[in-house]
Amino acid sequence: MDTSHHLLLLLMFLHYAIGSNSSCVKILPDSSSDIVLEVGKNFTATCHLLEGSVYTSDDIEWRLENISIAKQFYRKINETAVSVTVNVSSDMSGLLRCRAAKKSLSYAPQCIYGIFLRTGYPPLKPKNLSCLAVQEGKDISSYLNCSWDPGSRSPLLDTNYTLTVNLLASDLTYKAECNQHLARYCVVNLETFQIHMLYRVWVEVKNALGSERSDELQKYSAYFVKPNPPLNVRVLTEVNISTSLMVTWKHPVYKTVLKLSYAIRYRKVTSDVWVEVPERFTKAYMESFRLQSLEPYTQYVVQMRCIGESHSSHWSNWSASITGHTTEAKPASAPDLWRIIQPTSNNRNVTLVWKAPVNTNGKILEYYLTISQDYGMLESHTIRADKPRLMYSMELPPGKMASIELAAANSVGVSPKATLFIPRSDQELPGVGNMSWSVRDEKPEPELLVEWTAVPSRPADLHLFYYLLEWVKIPQNVHQTELQAGWQRVSCNVTNTTLNGDLEKFKRYNISVYPIYKYQVRHTLQTHFQAGRPVTRPAYIQQGTPEKGPTVTVTKSKKNSAALTWEEIPLDRQQGFFTNYTIFYEIRNTKQWKSVTVSPNVHSYVLTDLASETDYVVNIMASTVAGSVKGMDCTFKTMKYGDGEVEVIVVVVCLSFLFLTVFIIMLCLRKREVIKKLLWPQVPDPSDSSIAHWSPDFPIKANVPKEDVSVVEVDMFDGKSMSEEDKAVLPLKKDKYLSEEHSSGIGGSSCMSSPRHSVSDIDSGDSGQTTASTVQYSSVMAGAHKGQTPSHQPPVFARSESTQPLLDCEEHPDHLSESGGQSRSSYFRRGRELELGVLGQECDGASLTFCPVQEETSPVAEDPPASALCYMQQQSGYRPQ
Repeated sequence: MDTSHHLLLLLMFLHYAIGSNSSCVKILPDSSSDIVLEVGKNFTATCHLLEGSVYTSDDIEWRLENISIAKQFYRKINETAVSVTVNVSSDMSGLLRCRAAKKSLSYAPQCIYGIFLRTGYPPLKPKNLSCLAVQEGKDISSYLNCSWDPGSRSPLLDTNYTLTVNLLASDLTYKAECNQHLARYCVVNLETFQIHMLYRVWVEVKNALGSERSDELQKYSAYFVKPNPPLNVRVLTEVNISTSLMVTWKHPVYKTVLKLSYAIRYRKVTSDVWVEVPERFTKAYMESFRLQSLEPYTQYVVQMRCIGESHSSHWSNWSASITGHTTEAKPASAPDLWRIIQPTSNNRNVTLVWKAPVNTNGKILEYYLTISQDYGMLESHTIRADKPRLMYSMELPPGKMASIELAAANSVGVSPKATLFIPRSDQELPGVGNMSWSVRDEKPEPELLVEWTAVPSRPADLHLFYYLLEWVKIPQNVHQTELQAGWQRVSCNVTNTTLNGDLEKFKRYNISVYPIYKYQVRHTLQTHFQAGRPVTRPAYIQQGTPEKGPTVTVTKSKKNSAALTWEEIPLDRQQGFFTNYTIFYEIRNTKQWKSVTVSPNVHSYVLTDLASETDYVVNIMASTVAGSVKGMDCTFKTMKYGDGEVEVIVVVVCLSFLFLTVFIIMLCLRKREVIKKLLWPQVPDPSDSSIAHWSPDFPIKANVPKEDVSVVEVDMFDGKSMSEEDKAVLPLKKDKYLSEEHSSGIGGSSCMSSPRHSVSDIDSGDSGQTTASTVQYSSVMAGAHKGQTPSHQPPVFARSESTQPLLDCEEHPDHLSESGGQSRSSYFRRGRELELGVLGQECDGASLTFCPVQEETSPVAEDPPASALCYMQQQSGYRPQ
């Protein structure tokens, strides 16, 4: 414990022990220094009240530091003394106080006394004492370094270790002290290391609770010396011996000081396993040694160390590593030959691959390849070994077999031959029963474990020699033609193994298991090795998330469905086996996605139950066991009409139009007379009228068809048949009628109408003949029938439009004024038999023509009804002379 702490404790002790003059208690045992207690033992202290104290034993209290000790550990000795007994623990170091006080005696001061306790263990006996003196230059150091085992328990107290060295022959003694709680070594200065002397060494340890002494170490001085490693170690190559190396060195110390023996160890550069030369071969004072039974053309690492030849226990450190290599020898093993067969439609592509011999014993310069098909002519090829990949491609028809031999050569000689037999396609031997693989996720890298079942059955003359496991990296694209493959062979008694090839992560491989059979051909007595039928499975050593998602294309969009297609992601970007495809689609900008999951071998799908004439967004997500990735969005729009709907509508419209057309045609055929009368009103043909054939010089034709119509011409201006009133107004009416006729533009016609003028077409072919304007004929109907006297009612006008030109008498009324006297005579005729003289009178402006009412029995034919006036029309080409 440090000085400040001791000083504080001393002041507290003086305060409580001496305290004021009123101190009335004392503790036994008492000491002016610390009382040291051994952990695990009981300790008893007694508190005594001094004479004249006003307190009794019942007023005494024990406290360790600030913690009150329970009353159950108290023992009342008498009225003035109380003891306490406790079991010492390692944490009991501190101040133990005895205090006397009573509340009822407030006027009396309290009495306190204390002692300081320290706890610990007695020291243990040091064990395994050893000492050494290292080499310094060509001499031995004078400092002797000794170490021992002090035990696992700390004494918790200040402990003194004393190292003593005694030279028995000279009675010289050297000591060194080490003051620590738990010392493990100490160094003693011998001033000069005495060689060939007997040394006696021991260690003594002491503390407040006791002391111990180690066993004595009594050895000669050489026992304590640790020399330096051998000097100038070299490894020499022996030119004529390819399996040995010569090692040489120098002694690190003079023989007179210390006679040494040596140890040698070596290993391959590519290995971590050391091989040590037995000591019996190197236990001598030598400076060279030949390493034998080494491998040719191999680099080795050599190290050396030394030790005193007798009575020594300390080896020197290993020397620095020295490298040497053996010379070449001819290859001791055959190349590892294999073939990869890729069948085509009518041939087999055979790729021969091989590895260098395991024991090349030198640098392989070239390979000698010999091929024989159907035991025919030999094909020999020499292939340089500096090619990046050792392989040879050939074509082998399915109906032929081939025997292949391969040997490797270096600068010294040629290796044994490797043989391979490829049978015809129809001569395959049986394969294994089944094969599976799994990944063992072990650090630092995952491994591919392949398991298979043994060959179920095979012919008796076939001997299963071993199994061959092949892995071929599947080409990532069509442009990759280089074959990347590996293989390994395992015992025929093994049905599972871990592939030792450097398989790439996220790349697909085809893993195959071949049983290899050994048999002898009878007629050639040659031993052949032939592979059985392989069992192949694709595999990944580690799967990952695809690098990209599928690109979807909408091949056809319909009213309620859409056909989707997507291409398979390239192998180099798949990075694992696809577990499924998930199709996501939504109505554009609604964010309400729907999904459909399909198997990984499906690359087209038809979405159904879609809304018509709607924009959709679709994408596809590809998933592996490691993760998923989505492809790009594709937008499409569904059709407004479904398949055949437009055709149905067109057909229905066409049929409806056809039916409507047929119906209208049939209706027109059935109602052709009505339509004819509606579209083309029937106008009497003037050519059939008697007026058409009238001429002043020619009589009327006698074959005019007769009609049962009576025409009565009444001269309304005849005063004989009028009353006096009518006669009075007759001149006025006559003038009115005449003025209306002349103002209408009809001339002297008896048809009272107002003209309607229109522009007529002019026939460019006949410039001498013109067509008159359209004239509305007016006729005055009188209500007189046969044998009746016309009433005094005003005349009734009937009008008719015709495009027929006016009669000559109508266009030129002045030609008819001469015969005006005869027009006033009345007459009666039947039918259309009109006399030429009468017609001239009818055209006179002073006469009126009446059409009597047709009888009920007269049929309605081409002529107008009897209740209307007869229309008078004449072709424009007719001109009366």
